[in-house]
Amino acid sequence: PAGEGAVSVSAVDPAGEPVISIDSLRTRTVTSEQLRAAEGGSGAFQDSLFHVDWTEIPASPAPSSPPASAALVGSDPFGLVEALADTLTMVAEPGGLTALAASEGPVPNVVLAPITGVSADEGSVDVLDAVRESTARVLEQMQQWLADDRFAGARLVFVTCGAVSVNGSGITDLAASAVWGLVRSAQSENPGCFGLIDLDPTAHAITGTGTVTATTPALLTSALLATTTEPQLVLRGAALKAARLARAAAPEVVGSSGVEETAADESAVETNRRPGTVLITGGTGGLGGLLARHLVAERGVRSLVLASRSGLAADGAEKLVADLEALGAEVSVRACDVGDRQAVAELVAGVPEGRPLTGVVHTAGVLDDGVIGSLTAERLATVLRPKADAAWHLHEATRGLPLDSFVVFSSAAGVLGGAGQANYAAANTFLDALMAQRRAAGLPGVSLAWGPWDRAGGMTGTLSDAEAERLARAGMPPLAVEQGLALYDAAAAGERALMVPVRLEFAAFRGLAEVPALLRGLVRAPARRAAAAGAAPSADALTRQLAGLGAAERDEVLLTLVRGQAAVVLGHADGSAVGANRQFQELGFDSLTAVEFRNRLNAATGLRLPATLMFDYPTPTDVVRHLRGRLVTEEATGAGSVLAVLDNLEAILAGLSLDDEGEHQLVAGRLEVLKAKWAELRHTGASAGGGEDLDIEGATDDDMFALLDDELGLN
Repeated sequence: PAGEGAVSVSAVDPAGEPVISIDSLRTRTVTSEQLRAAEGGSGAFQDSLFHVDWTEIPASPAPSSPPASAALVGSDPFGLVEALADTLTMVAEPGGLTALAASEGPVPNVVLAPITGVSADEGSVDVLDAVRESTARVLEQMQQWLADDRFAGARLVFVTCGAVSVNGSGITDLAASAVWGLVRSAQSENPGCFGLIDLDPTAHAITGTGTVTATTPALLTSALLATTTEPQLVLRGAALKAARLARAAAPEVVGSSGVEETAADESAVETNRRPGTVLITGGTGGLGGLLARHLVAERGVRSLVLASRSGLAADGAEKLVADLEALGAEVSVRACDVGDRQAVAELVAGVPEGRPLTGVVHTAGVLDDGVIGSLTAERLATVLRPKADAAWHLHEATRGLPLDSFVVFSSAAGVLGGAGQANYAAANTFLDALMAQRRAAGLPGVSLAWGPWDRAGGMTGTLSDAEAERLARAGMPPLAVEQGLALYDAAAAGERALMVPVRLEFAAFRGLAEVPALLRGLVRAPARRAAAAGAAPSADALTRQLAGLGAAERDEVLLTLVRGQAAVVLGHADGSAVGANRQFQELGFDSLTAVEFRNRLNAATGLRLPATLMFDYPTPTDVVRHLRGRLVTEEATGAGSVLAVLDNLEAILAGLSLDDEGEHQLVAGRLEVLKAKWAELRHTGASAGGGEDLDIEGATDDDMFALLDDELGLN
């Protein structure tokens, strides 16, 4: 208690290190009316509508401790070996990762893998083939990297050029853009293993003779150093930039013709709106149907073409048409494979001349989720075809038309790096890049990188309850349908090529040991102040804690850790629901939750556990044995053991409340005696040259207090 209606709070972690201290905490009641007012205010979109800013970060001109060495695998189209030769020990390995792994020397700290595709103006077949070739090659490299223990202490950095739109700039390599989405997901699944660097296309122009104009070596070296804390970087001019998600102000709502609307001039817009047709791919699906109804009922669209593979044979298609026609719209449903270039060209050409095509909304897509180790080139192509291929075909077929809008439904997986969705992330990052390319060319285009929607519609309708709960725990709960449609109106009206409508709950991110780089502009990093200079991080504290325990106690601590992390991943309240000897598969783990569990244990222990952890050690007890072997290499002896015991003692003392003066003096006296024993041991050992053991077990209390008086200068 700390006065009327207040309490004081002190908290320590399991290692006894202070976490928080509050002198006085008071609570007050918030009414439901206040909550509703806050939700409906002007900031209604502040935690659900974002854009990506590329922010300059400090670049060290002369790094004090650059990587001891770096290697480049494959070809060197950007001249990196020559550029870095003066600042790093460079190893060129044209044979790729296989040859590097087979070499006799140690693997360098950083391994560079240059990736090039084709420019957006080199033809549709080349672009789409290059996307498949580039993403398949990078997927193979990442799988090879993760499978070889020799690479465990190094980082594989993919280097592209012109694959990223920086605050409105265009894209020069669409195929490499898809690689960024692929690698972002791999980074989420395997923190610390992979990096991304995009070079300035104006400073790295590949000529007909293969020569390049390179960025300064100092900036390149700074970029390599920075990948330890910034997994995604771009170099533009003399600046090093990192991506940060930023809140977007909700713009004026735009009607189907692209004219800004407000409540005051809505009737005027209806008078001036250019009559035309809006084409929706995936139009008979969950999201497509919701959007079609919204455009007709709320945005005044009167002519729609709904394209899908099944056409009118799709479930609910006939009812959708009837509902739209009842609202006064003319609706045409077309069966079309939008992954087929010719079929898309015919679809666009078939729009009636009396109501010409004025808008395109691309919602089509499929999922084929899987962690990096399970993906194949074929699974990549399966997801790329209805999403990336279709967007490119629509871009080609409408390039000469005076469209008012061209909106593609992308995914936050491509921006945030969705674990278990690398193929989907690659397809959607291609969409983001294509819209940036269109904008740079003066064409309409916006990509909406959606977070999950409520299961009432869209591909999130296939999510299980456990998967939906996991997304919510991860800070990304689904959008309600009404909120999603309102965000569509706001985001599609913006001036940026990429908008990120996703519901984020930042409390979930504040609890992480490390805030994701993309969210560092929105979420303040955990402010943990050390109790003393040089306080050990949590992983080291765990090791020291274990060193002071016997075998049974160590196993108990580790089992509590393993069961607790498993419970978090599975959504249980605590570890009691996780049986120590039950198979993880029986507990409900799948490949994606296994990755999350492994990453949580990595963070807690400081280890780099294998991706196959749950398959090699199928029960919590098995994992405990493995962790014990990695964390405790010998029986606890020496100073490490003493320090670990003192850590535990400090934790116990922090939790005591000695109101009785006699108890306080008793504990204080024992502590002073221990201090005196240690001082005499050190003094006698130093006098004897450290060669003799000191036996003080037989000393009386009078002897010890006499030593104490000497130590404190009281004699």
